[in-house]
Amino acid sequence: MSFQMLRPLLVCSALCVASHVAMAQTKVAVISLQKAVYETAEIKKADADMTATLKPRQAELDKLQQDIAAIAQKLQTDTKLTPQAEFELQTEGKRKQVEAQRMDEDLRADAERIRTEVLSKTSEKMQAVVKKLAEEKGFDLVVDTQIALYFKPVMDLTAEATAAYDKAYPMAATPAAPPKK
Repeated sequence: MSFQMLRPLLVCSALCVASHVAMAQTKVAVISLQKAVYETAEIKKADADMTATLKPRQAELDKLQQDIAAIAQKLQTDTKLTPQAEFELQTEGKRKQVEAQRMDEDLRADAERIRTEVLSKTSEKMQAVVKKLAEEKGFDLVVDTQIALYFKPVMDLTAEATAAYDKAYPMAATPAAPPKK
C-alpha cells in the first residue's frame, strides 16, 4: 500500500482521537432552572407580597361564595318561601354567581400577570447568574435537568445558582411599620 492511500485513513483516525480528547476535556454541569428560580428569596418574597396584595379581594370572593351557598341552602330547606320570595332569592343567587365568576376571573388574571412579570425578570437575572457561575467554575456547557436523561448529582448546580442569585440580588429587609398613635 502506498502512503497516499494510507493518508486519508490516518487523517480520519487522528480526527477521531482528537474528538475523543476534546470531549474528555469538556466540563458539563446541569441545573434545574425552574427550581433555582422558585427557591430564590426574591420569588418567595414576591409570592408573599402577591398573596398579601390579593388577600382582600380573595376574602371578598370567599364571602360572596358563602352568600351563594347560603342562598342555595335557603332555597332547598325553607319550605315556607312564597313564589315571589323564591324568585327573588334565585335572581339574587344568579346575580351573585355572575359577580363571583367575574371576580374570580379578574383575581386569577391579576395573579397570573404578577407571577409572569416577576418570573420573567427573575429568570433573566438567573440566566446571567448561571453564566457567571459556569465561567467561574470552568464549565463549557450547562444543561437544564429537564432535557438531561441522566446526570450525576455532583454535576447539579441548582443550589449553588440559587445561593449565588440571592447573594447577587439580596432582598432588602421590609421596613417596620410605624407605631400606631
